[in-house]
Amino acid sequence: MDKRESFLRGDRHEDVVLFLADGTLDADTLSHLTNPVDNGDILIINGEDGRQAFEAATGIEAMSFAQTAMETRGHITRKLTGGECPKRTVDADTHETEFIFAFSEPQNDAVGGLYARGDVVHAYAHCTCGCNYADKWVIGSETETGVQPGEDVSVESLTEDN
Repeated sequence: MDKRESFLRGDRHEDVVLFLADGTLDADTLSHLTNPVDNGDILIINGEDGRQAFEAATGIEAMSFAQTAMETRGHITRKLTGGECPKRTVDADTHETEFIFAFSEPQNDAVGGLYARGDVVHAYAHCTCGCNYADKWVIGSETETGVQPGEDVSVESLTEDN
């Protein structure tokens, strides 16, 4: 099993995942550490090194980016290789995921909510239009939690409102 699959199963809570779309990476910056995927590169690395790598690749401090992205919800693919910008209804051709920063947390019954249901992935994306957005889901319940394809509101938000 590769590192990304292990992360997505909840086995690498100490690591972060960086996705950088084609053309985002400076060839000398991190390319020797990444694994290519269809539309970019993935890097799975321990948390502190990952935050530094994210800043080196994007010029943005990782936790500041995450905090900004949390203000807007949007769907991020469960494989962490793209997303659906919440602003995609306006000029849909200008919306491509440029980069993603993700980490996971182990199940925590004391916190409740999603965290009592299982391990949770937190993912933050940046679109080429400039929009930052976030998604989070319970590992093993990817279609029952988080923002689903074509939506801008999380499943749990919809059930809380009813």
